[in-house]
Amino acid sequence: MDRSLLPRAILITGIVVFFGFSAYPPKDKIKLGLDLLGGMHLVLQVETDDAIRSETDKNIDALQRELGGIGVTGFQVDRTGDAAFDVLGVPADRDGEVRDEVVDRFLPEWSMRRAGDRLQFELSVAEVKKIEQQAVNQARETIRNRIDEFGVAEPVIHEEGLGSNRIVVQLPGVDDPDRVKSLIKSTAFLEFRLAAEGTGGFPSRQAILDHYGGSLPGNLEIMTQDLRDETRQRIVGQQFWALEKQRVVTGRDLKTARSSRGEFGEPTVTFSLTTEGGRQFGEVTGANVGRLLAIVLDKKVVSAPEIQSRISTEGRITGSFTLEEVQDLSMVLRSGALPAGLTYLEERTVGPTLGQDSIDKGIDAGLIGGVIVVLTMLFVYRLVGLNAVFVLGLNIVLVFGALALAGATLTLPGIAGIVLTIGMAVDANVLVFERIREELRSGRTVKSAITAGFGKAFSSIFDANVTTVIAAVFLFMFGTGPIRGFAVTLLVGIAASFFTAIFVSRFLFDVVTSRRRRVDTLPIG
Repeated sequence: MDRSLLPRAILITGIVVFFGFSAYPPKDKIKLGLDLLGGMHLVLQVETDDAIRSETDKNIDALQRELGGIGVTGFQVDRTGDAAFDVLGVPADRDGEVRDEVVDRFLPEWSMRRAGDRLQFELSVAEVKKIEQQAVNQARETIRNRIDEFGVAEPVIHEEGLGSNRIVVQLPGVDDPDRVKSLIKSTAFLEFRLAAEGTGGFPSRQAILDHYGGSLPGNLEIMTQDLRDETRQRIVGQQFWALEKQRVVTGRDLKTARSSRGEFGEPTVTFSLTTEGGRQFGEVTGANVGRLLAIVLDKKVVSAPEIQSRISTEGRITGSFTLEEVQDLSMVLRSGALPAGLTYLEERTVGPTLGQDSIDKGIDAGLIGGVIVVLTMLFVYRLVGLNAVFVLGLNIVLVFGALALAGATLTLPGIAGIVLTIGMAVDANVLVFERIREELRSGRTVKSAITAGFGKAFSSIFDANVTTVIAAVFLFMFGTGPIRGFAVTLLVGIAASFFTAIFVSRFLFDVVTSRRRRVDTLPIG
């Protein structure tokens, strides 16, 4: 071999060896998608309106507190929308003070205007969008934390598109889909509330109203509790509680939670609070020894034990739990509460048998297509066709090596992308070979025909690859799941085919023709 070709030989060998080792063994290095491995595919919609309403309620509380701080009393607040509310009873001559001392200092994202006897407040459009995006981001991270706690290997969790409120969750190898769905969707908003003084569980809502003479006091709220049988597996009834609206502490004050056993071996959740949460919890429990403290999860009472002594940073959640429920509850509490509700828009479950069948059919398709391509190239271009066959093999090695290095997931459409890549790689060789044939017919020598063939075919190959890259980029940006897998494989395949068809193929021609000063014939058919 000509010494001038040695640097190219070293470069090509190094690249092939590097990517070859990166992909070996393929079974361990290439991650398979749900359609090949089996598992769950979910599309969830984050109800961002919940997050906006929650933020509005929080700001209403802050406004009421700050208005009281500047001496404004006797007012009433009515929420008029998810991001709007009115305040009645504020004297018009105090509007400037309210704006300067309350709105500008504590609620800068809210606009305020006077409309008759009302002060109308509305959240800015920019802040609404910010809250919506934060809700989606927080929901995505909370779901990821819960899935990680559950122990699913290599889950795929991402937004469906730019600025979307939809989250795509792909969980390979899951064998208990119902439990996973329950774990993901559980809001797990934990509250501790005092039961109304001197009361316990009531058999019905009407019984509570009768207890208070037909009208529930404004500081109380009715909540339900499911009653289970001795096995704790079946719900046998309900009872009702009159709880104070003011929360003692919430799940946001939790530091950690873990499953444990109670005094009689029953499954419980042991928790610890933050310093501030522990201080507040200690003050309330110390001042209310003997009263019932309701533990509320997602607006349902799970238990209401009696406060026997002051509790600070450590506590226990008891109720009619099974061991699995306790494990899931502690797991959800550790990962944090969802900022908004979730709605299932799409669900697919792929069994491992179907996944293996997809792999087998994909391999068969690749082999059949590859054999047909090889035979066609050898028939049409004779010995020169071996050049295309060789670079085609290198192309496949490079594709699998790049997928392994990038940590990409191979899906059934991804296999289709590889098959398409084979066709594109051969297409580039066909353009070059046909151009070389034309140059030979016009009377050029073999070496000059090869040089002209690669030079004049380059623009066509480059244009075809660029347009395909643009299409693949858009598929990746706006597609989901399998479509993104197809786009990734296609992008990798284009880069590999461009390198092999232009650089490696030309190198092989140069190696063959460099052995003789004069080459009179080329076996190109």
